[in-house]
Amino acid sequence: MDSATIQFIDLQYGNVLALLAIGFVGGLVSGFIGSGGAFVLTPAMMSMGVPGVVAVASNLCHKFPKALVGAHQRNKFGHVDVKLGLVMAASAAIGVWLGADIQHQIKGNFGEPGSNLYVSLAFVIVLAIVGGFVLHDAVTVYRSGKSDEQDRVSRLARWVQSVEIPGTMMHFRTANIRVSVLFTLPLGFATGLLASIIAVGGFVGVPGMMYVLGAPGLIATATELVIAFVMGFGGTIKYALHGLVDIRLALILLAGSLFGIQLGVIGTIYVKPFMIKVVMAAIMLIVAVSRGLVVPVYLTELGQLDIEPSTMAWLQMASFALLVLALCVGAIIIIAAMLLGHRAGAIRLKESAPE
Repeated sequence: MDSATIQFIDLQYGNVLALLAIGFVGGLVSGFIGSGGAFVLTPAMMSMGVPGVVAVASNLCHKFPKALVGAHQRNKFGHVDVKLGLVMAASAAIGVWLGADIQHQIKGNFGEPGSNLYVSLAFVIVLAIVGGFVLHDAVTVYRSGKSDEQDRVSRLARWVQSVEIPGTMMHFRTANIRVSVLFTLPLGFATGLLASIIAVGGFVGVPGMMYVLGAPGLIATATELVIAFVMGFGGTIKYALHGLVDIRLALILLAGSLFGIQLGVIGTIYVKPFMIKVVMAAIMLIVAVSRGLVVPVYLTELGQLDIEPSTMAWLQMASFALLVLALCVGAIIIIAAMLLGHRAGAIRLKESAPE
């Protein structure tokens, strides 16, 4: 039995049902906020015993067809800036291949516990920083009473748009921004690098387009799906060359997420843009705590800490419970916002109808 085969977990009926449910919620979140939903999918698979690097690789594999469907649906509503997505995807592809090599080297040098620790630490750091920033931004907009259109262009984005570099300026019509392509290159590269490390590039791509380039929230979340398609396709090929893609996990997640993403996309029609930020922040921060709880477990497996088995088991259970909470919070907020928005729209339509 080769080394790639023994990394894959046995799938029982309970695991399959759990993966379908996880895929559905991941798709729901993905369609609503534009990210691939991997910040719940990857930790969920790891909680089921899937090695971190295999979870990342399999997540990328399921990601690109789902992202293609989501991008197509959002494009119908005029939310996708294809040009911006392809420009950022060009440098993102380079980041994906470099990140996959780093993942493979860590697994080769430190084994499965080292890979799991690397992925979990990356989740904790990135989720805490980005989630905190997005939450602060959403609360600021809500308290100010301003519309997101009024508040959407940050001071940094205004500066970026004011910088004129001859021969590099590009106009992105759907996002209604004009910036130097030199600012998109590092954002795309960082998005791809992060995607291949923890299968989540939207943490950099979406906030980057919103706060650095000045793209509206709805456009940024939709355009990220174009980038996710390119990254997922390239990352799948790269990880498959190392034998790290579990196609079973990818197909089961895809089956659940393709249905969820349809509802998520519909939800964006009925909610205010700042609600997208609230959902992003809530799930990010809960998952950050969830992953942080199991860091001592992986350190113990690497011989860096000495924790009692009972304590390790408690930490793993608490981590899983918080992960379930994150899934439920995301699903409830999205569905509730969608229903309330639909109800408000129906009332307005009724009031405006001639008697």
